[in-house]
Amino acid sequence: MQGKIVKGIAGFYYVNIEGKGIFECSAKGAFRNDKIKPLVGDDVTMEVIDETGKTGNIIKILPRKSEMIRPACANVDGALIIFSVKTPDPNFNLLDRFLIYMESLNIPCDICFNKDDLADGGELDKIASDYSGSGCKVMFVSAKKKQGIDELIKYLDKKTTVVAGPSGVGKSSLINLLCNKDIMETGSISAKTERGRHTTRHTELLYIHENTYIMDTPGFTSLDVFGADTDTLMYYYKEFEPYREKCRFNTCVHINEPGCAVKEAVSEGRISKLRYENYSMLYNELKNVKKW
Repeated sequence: MQGKIVKGIAGFYYVNIEGKGIFECSAKGAFRNDKIKPLVGDDVTMEVIDETGKTGNIIKILPRKSEMIRPACANVDGALIIFSVKTPDPNFNLLDRFLIYMESLNIPCDICFNKDDLADGGELDKIASDYSGSGCKVMFVSAKKKQGIDELIKYLDKKTTVVAGPSGVGKSSLINLLCNKDIMETGSISAKTERGRHTTRHTELLYIHENTYIMDTPGFTSLDVFGADTDTLMYYYKEFEPYREKCRFNTCVHINEPGCAVKEAVSEGRISKLRYENYSMLYNELKNVKKW
């Protein structure tokens, strides 16, 4: 049978088979001999040992279409970064770090702002405007009011999507609604998975509906600027593209140079001031790191 690895703990892999449920599997020794490690998100072929007890062996890992190192997972189609519009107020600098990291991995990334019921239309319009040039789709939902959930499920349809974001933004509440159950119940996949309850961190796929998964990534809130340096950071800001070649100097990094078309666009409101300030802060951070 063919299925997808949804979790791996202590040498066991939990494989979801459409219509049959979750099987606890071991990986055949050949994988270890070939130095191939199954990853969460892998599509696999498995043989059933005990259909009643839901156990089996993974006998083949199917070709991967993508692979992430951090978190370690395979076959991710996209990323959804979840922030709140209020309580807590969004940390846009952190948001940009998430976007840079995902783009550095060539993973399409979009943004979902929860708690839109706590903000007025002007505040939502400002956020949407600031990120309109980022190349990301910007969505607003309310887990508390259950608004925008159906549209979000349609967005996720037939994809495996990494979900990331800081604590307190309502990520767990949204995941509960998307999965149509309390995610704490995922412990009931098998009594054997109790061993993973106290594991410090693990990556897990959560099933929404046919061929549709979200990947919750505990602790995936690093502040490091992965994937960028002072030479490449500007390319992660898509709104700079129409102006970069208009700068006076072709080596312009859009910080202190005279005749900078990007800074001129910021001053004239054609590029978001918030996004430019984030860029400037990240650039100076990377510059200081490079000195060491």
